[in-house]
Amino acid sequence: MSADPGGPPAAGRAEATGETVGEAKWAALRELERRYPGLDKEAVRFQVVSEGERGLLGVGYAPARVIAEAPLTESAPAAPPPNEEPGSGAARLRALLEHVCASLALPASIAVSEDEERVSAQLSGPDLGLLIGKRGQTIDAIQCLANAVVWTGEETRKEVVVDAAGYRDRRRTALERSAEGAAREALESGEPIPLEPMSSSERKIVHLFLQARGGVTTSSEGSEPERHVVVAPGE
Repeated sequence: MSADPGGPPAAGRAEATGETVGEAKWAALRELERRYPGLDKEAVRFQVVSEGERGLLGVGYAPARVIAEAPLTESAPAAPPPNEEPGSGAARLRALLEHVCASLALPASIAVSEDEERVSAQLSGPDLGLLIGKRGQTIDAIQCLANAVVWTGEETRKEVVVDAAGYRDRRRTALERSAEGAAREALESGEPIPLEPMSSSERKIVHLFLQARGGVTTSSEGSEPERHVVVAPGE
């Protein structure tokens, strides 16, 4: 089939963020593939909008931002947003997050997915530090709100997960690194090692990670907001 002489071929476009430019490119490519099944990955071109800032001790961090584009063919039609029928969990979550971002005057793209167990949202944009907050307190509060609001009046409830700029993956990596360090210190010293205060969901990550690691025991001590995990040598 010949090309349409009326204009250039349509192009698919996706924007994503990541801790590095490489991670942002990978995320943008995945989003293109989700939106346009069958696209030619060899034809994808990337535009680096920002290489990001690593910051110091978490202050001033900004993710890398990349735009991916690829020409579309008849074999790669745009896929409609999955499971976003009016009234679905995904549609409700998107509406809530759009309202939150508008209230905070934060430009962000929102990718929502839903399966049998959970509804997930990933926000990407040029400056989502305000949305994440110190130690993820703001994004955790938004996620808690979403879990309460999305299923109001519904008999069936699924877990709601809200992430921004890949924060939760980065935070999980940092928590596991800290937990591993505490485990080694506890085994070397023979003494219990306390970790920094963290939310219940983060404490759960540490407990499960060290449970799988073995060699140490964990417990949660203290009262909120200072409740923390203590890592001790295994018996």
